[in-house]
Amino acid sequence: MTHVRTVLGDIATDLLGVTNSHDHLFFRSPVLPGQELDDAALARAEAQAFATAGGHSIVQWTPRSLGRHRHDLAALAATIGINIVAATGRHRAVHHQLKESTRSADALAQLFVEDIQTPVQPCGLIKIGTGFHHLDPFEHVSLEAAAIAHEATGAPIAIHLELGTAGDLVLADLDQHGVPPTSIVLGHVGRNPDDGYLLDLAGAGAFLCFDGPSRANHQTDWRTPAAIELLAEHGHAPQLLIGADTTTAAARSVTSGPGMPNLLGRFARSVRTAVAEQGWQSISVDNPARAFQLRAH
Repeated sequence: MTHVRTVLGDIATDLLGVTNSHDHLFFRSPVLPGQELDDAALARAEAQAFATAGGHSIVQWTPRSLGRHRHDLAALAATIGINIVAATGRHRAVHHQLKESTRSADALAQLFVEDIQTPVQPCGLIKIGTGFHHLDPFEHVSLEAAAIAHEATGAPIAIHLELGTAGDLVLADLDQHGVPPTSIVLGHVGRNPDDGYLLDLAGAGAFLCFDGPSRANHQTDWRTPAAIELLAEHGHAPQLLIGADTTTAAARSVTSGPGMPNLLGRFARSVRTAVAEQGWQSISVDNPARAFQLRAH
């Protein structure tokens, strides 16, 4: 039986249910001053709103040092009765206020492994942030560390692609370190809605996560249903994921929105129109169960 590692422990993949595949209940970054997600009561209200809308699981992509609040995540999961997957990993250097890596790939990987293997509030995902159309030395170290940790734990690797770019470079880098594309989730792909590029990424075998909508990315968000339809028509429906990616306090549904519930409201209706009910079932339930499972290692 295959499993997903949540903050409350491992569960069978078929228990994941309707999944928000990329989001943040807690997150802070110097890049987003004044928009910190650090209020446990508001996080609980947002998670409850998602559950009330029909959601069963939330995958939080907040990595190390950016305010994950794993203790609060575990409390929310237990209180509301939803599954929450937490992330280890490292974002782009600017989010950590670093100019270069202060740790080797091996040392960084050890921290990731410890986060995943700890018996208390474990992580089930390795999140790495990469740059706009390129990978810098900091990110190469992050990716190598992620590959080492993946080999040791079987945990999937999720990638923040800056404005959806450099997905091909990420796949090539991780391939050099022996990570199969089926263990990789590429995030923010809808922010770079180049049909050929998206088809190439899907053709390589990775999972593609479309996230939003958000005020900052409105110019590309509206193209998401068409991109999903195109990929499904080319046989890639089993690789598609969706997430609300609520990264700011202002984006929560309990403040000014649209937040997590929108994923199962207007956004879901648009996706169903594009790929019908069977496609929605695949994107919201079946695909996350495979994308976030722990692989044999």
